Amino acid sequence: MLDGRVAIVTGAGRGLGRAYARALAAAGAAVVVNDLDAEVAAETADAITGAGGAAVAHVGAVGGSEFADALVRRAVDEFGRLDVMITNAGALRDRTLRNTTDEDFDLVVTSHLRGTFTCGRAAAARFREQGEGGRLILVGSPAGQRASFGQTAYSASKGAIAAMTRTWAVELAKIDVTVNAIVPTALTRMVATMAGLGDLVAKVDAGEPVPEAARRQGLGSPDDVAPLIVYLASKESAHVTGQAIAAGGDRIALWTHPGEVAEQFRPGGWTAESAGELFSGAYADRLQEFRPTPLDLDAVAEG
Repeated sequence: MLDGRVAIVTGAGRGLGRAYARALAAAGAAVVVNDLDAEVAAETADAITGAGGAAVAHVGAVGGSEFADALVRRAVDEFGRLDVMITNAGALRDRTLRNTTDEDFDLVVTSHLRGTFTCGRAAAARFREQGEGGRLILVGSPAGQRASFGQTAYSASKGAIAAMTRTWAVELAKIDVTVNAIVPTALTRMVATMAGLGDLVAKVDAGEPVPEAARRQGLGSPDDVAPLIVYLASKESAHVTGQAIAAGGDRIALWTHPGEVAEQFRPGGWTAESAGELFSGAYADRLQEFRPTPLDLDAVAEG
């Protein structure tokens, strides 16, 4: 499906990124495996080449423009071109607002948001130079789509990535580049700290199958998300762009674009009093839900 295509996957040493890189290679793509940790980057690249695929490791932290440009150059130097950029890398600092330091915020935003921006920009420049289109697959999160307690910096980054996806899809359509955001959910060490999921992650790590109830709620292994990545990286997905697509377990779902849900007009404009009447009257039952959508952990546990 991806024979002759070349992909970069940032943050590909572990977890979801590793699954993406291995699946792309199994489908025929040559892969540049990026990670901050040299050992795990090499392990992923070695696993791919050991299985007969093509891969090289490129170590370093995303965020800066120089590194993004170097990452793209590595793909071109090693494999002659670039067709797919997957911006998966990012650091986490789970903190409520009052506990989020400047350093926490800058680290998360630099790795997730600025890393996506610089890597996406560098890839788009290469796609334009090649003149054959391309694929940008940005990595979002449920935290960027709805409330996520304790994730100020991460939610801000992932919400911005979703918005950037829509903008880039419009801007890059004229050069046949598609831009989509995946919203993955998987039982990885990232979710092991969430209440009710630690034991499940440990069981799955020990080789136990993911319970059916968990899979139906979108929780599976990283390998369950990888097929969507392969499809979006392929030429067959040329008509899919500007989308936020959830994937995990047995589930693939489309998120809506933000849109207005109600409107009212008042000739001559609004006063504070009339605005108050609106929100206690016509809009009282139209206010949007702001709580996170909870997993049914009891059903998952009974699974």
